[in-house]
Amino acid sequence: MIQLSDEQRVAHLLRRFGLGASEAEIDFYGAGGWKNAVDRLLNFEGRDEPVIYTDEFLKDQNGNMPPNPAPAQAMCYAWLLTTNRPLQAKMTLFWHDHFATSSEKVANGPAMAHHWETLKEHSVGKFSDLLLSISQDPSMLYWLDNIENVKGRPNENFAREIMELFTLGEGNYSEKDIQEAARAFTGWSYGFEVGRFVRPNRGQVPRQNSKYLFDRPNHDTDSKTVFGKTGSFSGEDVIEILCALPRTSTYITEKIWKWFVYPNPSKAVIEKHAKVFSESGLQIKALLRSIMLDEETYSERAIRKIVKNPVDFCVPPIRQVGLGAILSGQLKDYTAQDGQAGRVRLAVPAAVRRSTAAMGMELLTPPDVSGWPSMDQWISTSTMIERIKWADQVFGNQLLARVAVPAVGQVGQSPTQIVDGILSVLDVKLPTEKRQQLIDAAAAEIGRVATLRTLAPGVAKVVRLLFSTPEYQFM
Repeated sequence: MIQLSDEQRVAHLLRRFGLGASEAEIDFYGAGGWKNAVDRLLNFEGRDEPVIYTDEFLKDQNGNMPPNPAPAQAMCYAWLLTTNRPLQAKMTLFWHDHFATSSEKVANGPAMAHHWETLKEHSVGKFSDLLLSISQDPSMLYWLDNIENVKGRPNENFAREIMELFTLGEGNYSEKDIQEAARAFTGWSYGFEVGRFVRPNRGQVPRQNSKYLFDRPNHDTDSKTVFGKTGSFSGEDVIEILCALPRTSTYITEKIWKWFVYPNPSKAVIEKHAKVFSESGLQIKALLRSIMLDEETYSERAIRKIVKNPVDFCVPPIRQVGLGAILSGQLKDYTAQDGQAGRVRLAVPAAVRRSTAAMGMELLTPPDVSGWPSMDQWISTSTMIERIKWADQVFGNQLLARVAVPAVGQVGQSPTQIVDGILSVLDVKLPTEKRQQLIDAAAAEIGRVATLRTLAPGVAKVVRLLFSTPEYQFM
């Protein structure tokens, strides 16, 4: 049985349920013990955000909101880099993968930004509220073709996916359940908000002002039988039925466990936490608390055993070296009319987007309805090259290195001090021989002590080697 100190438990919590374990965050969340860290992560609502992201981020210099998804993506990445609510951010990422919806089809950035905000708002609330809200989200309605689901011509795509991907898992429903549920979801549509009214726009890509619309004439009011229950069910009724099925609490529990703790959990582990989840009325926060307090979460099977996805690889270093805090100040009063200054402020989120995309994970564009891959699927020859390149982006880029390099090393320090500073700030443990290899590499670059000329190249070289190690790929 592995024995962890309070500080190690807090760091593990922040790696898995946050956006990396910076030294400052370990101190803040760990004050008073690791169980206090659980409370602070979960009860984030009282923590003010340094930047409030509004539609201003989606506008061009003329005050318009173009359909291009890039501004919406920049807003998502910027929030991850600056937020004071890391658990909310991590859960938003989880649900974005779970309810995978892509701007490749929903070709309107503002509509996708609204989709992201819906996930964010309900990320740790009641699962049934999240499921209803995201099911009525215009981007989801368009993504899974429910916009085409009308009385007399039911489209089964959304009904199938809400069971297979969102609540029950494959094989836990019948084709008849899908057919009948599809009829219940007929008439779920959206329209453009015009004054006090919502004007239907079936067949058109949703826009920023698209709102859910119940198209009553196109809703099938006849009797339906779903999972053994019969009635003139609406879509809301079907969601209530699905959330009441024991399989839903088990399926969601297992998926969250695999994302946050480790793959292939035992049936007993899942049943224990699914029971808590079910008895809480599917309160996501109750499930997370149960998992966070489980000793199995801190077992040898869990510690640094999950491969970092591209967001977990790229975002934490930016926050750990203090670039996130600086970005917060730059974006606090952001306006699109700032022109070049505004684009400079968004340069860091854009760099993160490009790098995560090159590694196989671009926010707002999951590859398909089942979301992104996981674990070893993230690692290949090409993606490892991109992971090593990220060291150059953060520590070799002249603009970012001004902040990143001093965060890990100082002029006058020895190679050993610089390497240990890097390992501490970036929260990584290496075997003795690999640590020595980094020290030797630093010494070859900077000599006996770092000078103003050799510090930055020495740090960049060490981080590049660090990012290539097997140990750094895990969290």
